[in-house]
Amino acid sequence: MSTHNGHIGEQTTVVEANSSLNENWDSAHSPDEAATLDFGILPIPSRLRYDPTRPVHVGLSLNITFAVSSTFVIANLYYCQPLLIKLAESFDVSYDEVSNIPTLVQVGYAVGIILISTLGDLIRRRPLVLAIVFVAASLSIGLAFTSNLRVFEGLSFLVGMFTVVPQILIPLAADLAPPHRRASAMAIVMSGLLFGVLTARVLAGIVAEYVSWRVVYYIAFAMQYGVVLLLYFLIPDYPPKNKEATYFGILWSMAKLSVTEPLLVQAVLVCIPTAAVYSNFWVTLTFLLSEPPYQYSTLVIGLFGFVGMVGVAMAIPVGRLIDRLVPWSAAVVSILLYIMVTAIGVGADGLNIASVVIVCIGVDVLRQTIQITMTTWVFGLDPKARSRINAIILVALFVGQVMGTSVGSLLFTQYGWRPSAAVSLAWAGFMLFAIFLRGPNMPRYRWLGYTGGIRPRRITNDRASADEGHGQTDETQEAESRTEGPSRTSIENVPRGTETKSPEQDKSSCEIREKTPDSRGSVVAAV
Repeated sequence: MSTHNGHIGEQTTVVEANSSLNENWDSAHSPDEAATLDFGILPIPSRLRYDPTRPVHVGLSLNITFAVSSTFVIANLYYCQPLLIKLAESFDVSYDEVSNIPTLVQVGYAVGIILISTLGDLIRRRPLVLAIVFVAASLSIGLAFTSNLRVFEGLSFLVGMFTVVPQILIPLAADLAPPHRRASAMAIVMSGLLFGVLTARVLAGIVAEYVSWRVVYYIAFAMQYGVVLLLYFLIPDYPPKNKEATYFGILWSMAKLSVTEPLLVQAVLVCIPTAAVYSNFWVTLTFLLSEPPYQYSTLVIGLFGFVGMVGVAMAIPVGRLIDRLVPWSAAVVSILLYIMVTAIGVGADGLNIASVVIVCIGVDVLRQTIQITMTTWVFGLDPKARSRINAIILVALFVGQVMGTSVGSLLFTQYGWRPSAAVSLAWAGFMLFAIFLRGPNMPRYRWLGYTGGIRPRRITNDRASADEGHGQTDETQEAESRTEGPSRTSIENVPRGTETKSPEQDKSSCEIREKTPDSRGSVVAAV
């Protein structure tokens, strides 16, 4: 493709990033109905108001804003973990009683993913995000001031429930990014989330060591109020994606998606063991390093957590690599490497510290790569359902974490490090089996097979729509089924809402190819 055409393609993808949002709004609203107020009282900055004729520029700075916001919000889930001894002393209770607090926070988070994050498919996300962060920050004030353990436990559950903003921002980042940069955008936001997980424990431990544990929660609510201000001035407003839907309809459709979409079921089957391997390794790492031949102190063991910074540093290059590959191919390569890393753990984790470091880095980076790959892929199923799809993937990851923690700990305590590592190798092998059940170009509702062949890299001319092949909406599929004749323009390569353009116009803007009924595989092979 010429340089001139390359520039045209880049401009076209920026328009495509907003096309589905534009279509959703235009179908139900006139231009003068665009929102100008948040919550009916706060004016939306004029440059952030939705205007399909002047879309807000979406670039690296906005994705970094989402990542920073995710860092300070997701930390709510982990502040309490190094504070348990201090909390027991402050509330004058046993360690057993305060040990329920981390569980309550995580259970609240799981409830919030299902009941709150799915609202991202139903209402405007700008006011939703602002409201949720404000509520979480306000609840953190209660954690800082209460002197009653039961109140602290109840507030912990509620804080966890409202700590779901990152799971609204990730689908939003996917919506705003052009298709050929979607994985990169999601990787940046996910890196902020991971950074929050790593730093929350360290920050809480250091602060509580020198001052009161309550100062941790003073910092928490101050930072979250700062996030509210940051997002108020930076997050653009976009219309609801499913204006005619109902809340219970959204929840029911999420249940239907989880059992009727073959690609989503395949992603769940991959994500559950991915999380199980990851949690098994990190939960049993403390046991492994505290025993011979290592016998490290708690401080040294804790420093291994900073190896997770490698995953943060690798977020952008990993995202760009995924953008260049067909998601199926990226998943296969990542899973094969995951198997190699876990095999190293089985062979040498209890013998040589170099093996432990390699597995630390490999498990962290590859787990993130697989999660981003599968999430990017399934987001193409239906742009209007990305919050629900994200919730399903997160529930799968949660199930995997529980499975890895319980099974891995049991095997380690009863049989030692090698059987515990071996079950991770078995889980990684199951991931490979799951990804090979379906090829990359299968029709949306076919469960098994390799129709359409295999292509490892995206087609350059199709990169603007490469990860949308599986993500055709029902309306697009119906339009395809109604189209007859030996030759027709590829609907997959036409931005939604522009299907009526002439072939000459389409060719000048994004070099749309002509295809015959036989050539569908070559067009959709970029999935």
